[in-house]
Amino acid sequence: MGMTMTQKILAAHCGEAAVTAGQLINARLDIVLGNDITTPVAINEFNKAGFDSVFDKTRVNIVLDHFVPNKDIKSATQSKQCREFADKYDILNFYDVGQMGVEHALLPEKGIVTAGDCIIGADSHTCTYGAVGAFSTGVGSTDMAAGMAKGMAWFKVPAAIKVELKGQLHKPVTGKDVILHLIGEIGVSGALYKSLEFVGDGVKSLTMEDRLCICNMAIEAGAKNGIFPVDEITEAYLKGRSQRPWVKYEADPDAEYERSIVIDLDALEPTVSYPHLPENTHLAKEGKDIKIDQIVIGSCTNGRIEDMEAAYEILKGRHIAKGVRGIIIPATMAVYKECILRGYTEAFIDAGCIVSTPTCGPCLGGYMGILAAGERCVSTTNRNFVGRMGHVDSEVYLASPATAAASALTGYITDPREV
Repeated sequence: MGMTMTQKILAAHCGEAAVTAGQLINARLDIVLGNDITTPVAINEFNKAGFDSVFDKTRVNIVLDHFVPNKDIKSATQSKQCREFADKYDILNFYDVGQMGVEHALLPEKGIVTAGDCIIGADSHTCTYGAVGAFSTGVGSTDMAAGMAKGMAWFKVPAAIKVELKGQLHKPVTGKDVILHLIGEIGVSGALYKSLEFVGDGVKSLTMEDRLCICNMAIEAGAKNGIFPVDEITEAYLKGRSQRPWVKYEADPDAEYERSIVIDLDALEPTVSYPHLPENTHLAKEGKDIKIDQIVIGSCTNGRIEDMEAAYEILKGRHIAKGVRGIIIPATMAVYKECILRGYTEAFIDAGCIVSTPTCGPCLGGYMGILAAGERCVSTTNRNFVGRMGHVDSEVYLASPATAAASALTGYITDPREV
């Protein structure tokens, strides 16, 4: 029996000619990642284990993004610990105020992650990098500590689900609507410890931003990872960007999949995930009676320049509804700067929104947009669990940037095709 794309990458990194689903392996790592919340825990475990060196100072990445600029003394202390560790071990890819961005937008943008890589990160949305044809998954801080020291990690090889994409996307439908539709169909445990392997003619209609968004939320279906084939769009993105030569892996024709799912991209409509699980999906046009208090456009899911452009196209020359707070957070400093150069920032401010420097902030209920009891937010983030963005009696509705922007204009959940 042949191997899936994920299995081929894992086989290459554990030195085996072939691997099978369920097999336990010890794999060589190309990239190890942590942020300002998870890295301090990893540093403590690193020191407790007696490690005194990192396996490769060019392969360890620390991105301060959750509470940066620091929001309080505790977050300042955590960041200080990360800075001291990065300085002690001369970590080359250390990103702090002025250079940082939301980690899963920053690493692809910088070309730090590339096709064929085996990547772990102490953050559950590390699965984002499957968009460039890498095996990438989230781990705990203890695994991060061992990975930083030894450059190795153990895995159980995942079984696979094939997601065949047919047709093509039509604006304003985006990758966010694709992944919300899929999670709505299979549920938050529908791909538990499986690899979601995206294939089909419809793939070529997806931009890199679409693919990054889709893979980012693979974990919200319980998946170990999500992955796209390396095609001309991927190679165009990596060319001149990737810091290392990439390797293109392809699934065998006889690769084994536990199940197959077909998504007709032509038939998709703007979709919203209602509280309190990403699987609770509805069409945006069905939410006209749901009044909102806030919108957030940004995060590792939807904070890239294409996302900013989608919001701009709807908000330019208009003003958000009275009583709605508009929070827009470009995911990296490069995106932040590009928004200024293109005039997006001015349009957002004129529309009544605030524009922040990069941060995860409101996504995890940290700062920069916390909700009070009874408040509702339409957000382009990736989770809407109870209390995710603030009070346990608040509500988060997940949507695309276009849907969030349209909803800001009306004050109610709104299909972007109707504004």
